[in-house]
Amino acid sequence: MKRHGSLWLRLATIGILAFLYVPLLIIVVYAFDTDKTQAWPIQGLTLDWVGVALGNGEVRDALVLSVQVALAATAIALLLGTLASFAVHRYSFFGRGTISFLLVLPIALPGIVTGMALNATINASGVGFTTLTIIIGHTTFCIVVVFNNVIARLRRTSRSIEEASMDLGADTLQTFRYITFPVLRTALIAGGLLAFALSFDEVIVTTFTAGTEKTIPLWIFDQIQRAHQLPVVNVVAVFLILLSTIPVYLAQRLSSDTTGVAGR
Repeated sequence: MKRHGSLWLRLATIGILAFLYVPLLIIVVYAFDTDKTQAWPIQGLTLDWVGVALGNGEVRDALVLSVQVALAATAIALLLGTLASFAVHRYSFFGRGTISFLLVLPIALPGIVTGMALNATINASGVGFTTLTIIIGHTTFCIVVVFNNVIARLRRTSRSIEEASMDLGADTLQTFRYITFPVLRTALIAGGLLAFALSFDEVIVTTFTAGTEKTIPLWIFDQIQRAHQLPVVNVVAVFLILLSTIPVYLAQRLSSDTTGVAGR
């Protein structure tokens, strides 16, 4: 009986992985298909579309913009998300639970609602749609990722090590530099990597805050409606899959590192 249960669990795991990744594998195959129509089965394989994608100026510009936006949004989120996590965890004040809820709410709200709200605010302010407005839009959900990672680490960290540092004569800055920051470092890096990945791939909020600017996801969304561009779009999609996998994998590995944080 136990053996049959183990077999069913393995089959279920295989089925779930197939459900998640077979569509991605199909895109990978189509990226090297000799035919533009995406007919199945494919007629042959070629690397020609890779060269076309690399030589496309719009793709390069959109990629550079996506990286710039993701880096900026991640940097702002690291600063604001870390400060917010310290404020919520270290201090007791009226409405702390509500503040904590409001800080994580943006990640749960439908992207189209957040996008509409930001679009209306930008229009009302009259500042116009630029790269800065995209960064602001992405920061709204990147902060949540950083906040969740840092506050989770703070909750698993004993305050006694900081108190011991202060008792031994270290000031606040020294304690943060030599005690607090090393403990939080992996959580900060993991939160930053996840924030970067989320920003880099974001479509819905970007649509409402970009104006005429085009990030790489917006370029894909625009070009996928043009049949003759499908092979190039597939190549770019494969590149995005690879680029997005790296920060998520690193963040997962770092998040599993709990060395030196357990409270005693």
